[in-house]
Amino acid sequence: MITQMMVQPSFWVESGIKLSQIRNVYLFKFAEELQSRLEELSEKKKAGLLTSEEDAELAGILELDRIFTLLNAKIISES
Repeated sequence: MITQMMVQPSFWVESGIKLSQIRNVYLFKFAEELQSRLEELSEKKKAGLLTSEEDAELAGILELDRIFTLLNAKIISES
């Protein structure tokens, strides 16, 4: 069994997320800085240049993205 390390998604709660109003609902989005970091890490991963620390950071950001997708879908379905 392979164990993957991850930066906990809660690490970015204070500075990496924002609420954006779309129509009549507020949805969770990445702040500009966190979105840029996600793109940077994704490009490095494609190029095979991620360090183990960056891989853990990317895993945490992607987990937060999955959480936002689920939360936003629930918000939209209930609006």
